[in-house]
Amino acid sequence: MIKLINVTKSYGPNAIVVEGVNLEIKKGEFVSLVGLSGAGKSTILRMLTKEIEPSGGQIIVEDVSLDSIKSSKVPFFRRNFGTIYQDFKLLTNKTAYENVAFAMEVSDTLMSEIERDVPQILAIVGLADKKNSFPYQLSGGEQQRLAIARAMIHRPKILLADEPTGNLDLVNSYDVVKLLLKINEFGTTVILATHDTNIVNTIGRRVVSMDKGRVVRDQLEQGRYMI
Repeated sequence: MIKLINVTKSYGPNAIVVEGVNLEIKKGEFVSLVGLSGAGKSTILRMLTKEIEPSGGQIIVEDVSLDSIKSSKVPFFRRNFGTIYQDFKLLTNKTAYENVAFAMEVSDTLMSEIERDVPQILAIVGLADKKNSFPYQLSGGEQQRLAIARAMIHRPKILLADEPTGNLDLVNSYDVVKLLLKINEFGTTVILATHDTNIVNTIGRRVVSMDKGRVVRDQLEQGRYMI
């Protein structure tokens, strides 16, 4: 589903963020992309969605080379992805229902589909009873689950999670990870970028370790965060 072939990203000769990365991720995999801050994890995710362009190499998603996608087609291409972040990025003046519905409205989705799908996704993430609550009325864990609901409302093929537990306590972190695993069971490919050792070791799936922009270890099964 995803191939990175000798991918490099640099901002000058002394600012190489990603260097010579070769990586293949199959459809339906759950991959933890780990490493300390500055290892290049977030840069990989941003290149996958064409938020930034690689300085060298090739990225292929769904058999399409990203360098062949015209600028006008990038929004359509990005529908392959759902993305969640450490800081939630919720709309503070909208309720939980409205936050998810807005993600559909901007894509010109029919109101009948919004009214059908939003309650369903809120129920999946355990927020059916919070649909009229504003983000400030939700706990950190609930806010992140709402962010996941918004990311998944278009049924993307790939979910990118960039340090999604960074602002959460241990209990809420495990709740979010269990939800990511549940989403993966539905067939969605999940790429989790994190430096949370306990979370990665609990998941026990494939672990790709990065250090200073390079992939230094790839544990295909029952992977662990090894320092």
